[in-house]
Amino acid sequence: MTTTVTESNLVSIPPEIAREFGIHPGTQLDWTKAGEGVISVKPRHKRGELARQLLGAGRHLLRPGADPISDLIRERETDDRLERTDERR
Repeated sequence: MTTTVTESNLVSIPPEIAREFGIHPGTQLDWTKAGEGVISVKPRHKRGELARQLLGAGRHLLRPGADPISDLIRERETDDRLERTDERR
């Protein structure tokens, strides 16, 4: 695919590329030199989109049936009880 740079340094992104990479009006693009005569362009997604992409990414590292959130809550409750006991002494 070929596009042309305008006098204002603007470039049109081919629609099929924009769709495939989720590029839409307002999307920021990171431009970098990727070697001699090579330019790399990557869309910079918003935080919410990045969070959605990472959702559950480490789940495969947990043992079956693990519930790390409940474990953390129990640990904090235990810490709170211990602190209250220490304050009474």
